[in-house]
Amino acid sequence: MPAKPLHQPQDSPPIFYDTHAHLDYPDFAADFSEVLARAQAAGIRQIIGIGTDLESSRRAISLAEKHAMIFAVAGWHPANALEAPEDLRPALRELARHPKVVAIGETGLDYYRLPSRHAGGTAADDTRYQLKQAAIFQQQLEVAAECGLNCVIHQRGDSFPDLLAQFEPFASRVRGVFHCFVESAAVMQRVLALGSLVSFTGIATFKNGDEVRATIAATPLDHFMLETDCPYLAPVPYRGKRCEPAYVKEISEVVAQVKGCTIEELSQATCGTAEKFFPKLAIA
Repeated sequence: MPAKPLHQPQDSPPIFYDTHAHLDYPDFAADFSEVLARAQAAGIRQIIGIGTDLESSRRAISLAEKHAMIFAVAGWHPANALEAPEDLRPALRELARHPKVVAIGETGLDYYRLPSRHAGGTAADDTRYQLKQAAIFQQQLEVAAECGLNCVIHQRGDSFPDLLAQFEPFASRVRGVFHCFVESAAVMQRVLALGSLVSFTGIATFKNGDEVRATIAATPLDHFMLETDCPYLAPVPYRGKRCEPAYVKEISEVVAQVKGCTIEELSQATCGTAEKFFPKLAIA
């Protein structure tokens, strides 16, 4: 089924969604209204605020309650695994019932900063950290399957084989968007083969982003979304500064060039993909 038309005034910028933003972070506290105004002026119609633990998820939901253009994802980030309760599921089920919670996450596995890489850290610490990440990832996949929601998946470091092995049993019930995707085209194909998606950030604009651009070129136009992951990863020409949702505009311009399509075609495809993956966006 083709994506529904995205109606907009003739002279306004093309419509895009920021499908991954950390709006609850203190980075945005001082000028939140201006951040939203700049996003709207840049054509960003909807923003998905991502939770990284229960309190962050509640803050994301609170922002979604106050602003029509914001939706929320509730979950627990793997980098915060050691602080997670033994059983995350009861609290997460409660959050998942909220009408503006569109997915579970961000969740997944992150082996980038293992304890053994820091002073005093041991291999045993690494094992404990990885086991706790796997446990909370499992719990979030279970809640997603129970609640009929998809997952926003974080994968960093040499964790992809373990993540895939854990996700595959759920792939018939839960789709994932592998956010901030920086892997090869071959890895992207493995993700798509599971019925899941990938999402691209401002890294696509970086001088050293050749591999990401190659993966974008190989990814079908209707199988990816765009995101900022703000306040991180500001695209060129803002690299090194705080990122914000308005900068999807700069990301989209580079992605359209890589894909050899018009901005309007990219808008239609990525927004349509987002609405299918996060169905509550389409009925807002």
